[in-house]
Amino acid sequence: MILGIIADSHDNLPKLKKAIALFNKKNVNLVLHAGDYIAPFSVGMLENNLNCEYLGVFGNNDGERNGLVNRSQGKINNETLELDKFNRKIFLVHDINKVNIDFSNYDILICGHTHKVKVDRHNHTWLINPGECGGWLSGKSSVATFDLISNTVKIHRL
Repeated sequence: MILGIIADSHDNLPKLKKAIALFNKKNVNLVLHAGDYIAPFSVGMLENNLNCEYLGVFGNNDGERNGLVNRSQGKINNETLELDKFNRKIFLVHDINKVNIDFSNYDILICGHTHKVKVDRHNHTWLINPGECGGWLSGKSSVATFDLISNTVKIHRL
């Protein structure tokens, strides 16, 4: 079982297309997007080209929220998402500093917002920021995969 992890795509369709191709090639089972898609048309790329399910949360730059909800058919509809999937408790948020939660209640915390890659593990809890898919701020585009069988995270440069 493999998770695809993406954040901060910021309407960069060529980079989003590369991310989708990578996720499809890796046969990921679920893609989680930590927000800042920007416009609903970019969600259409996920909707039409991914070979698996995706879920996501809003980011601080996602102003057209009703459009994102509608285009994603409700797969994006809140600022946070908690899910139990693949025997893991997962928390997804755009800006981890905007929530007050006990991180130890989760196996995997996924965030974005900083546009900086971060992979940390504290006891049993992973904190993963895949960096920015869009690459507008840093000039570096990246996404992550999490192999739930081997319990390993890999950052992929696009």
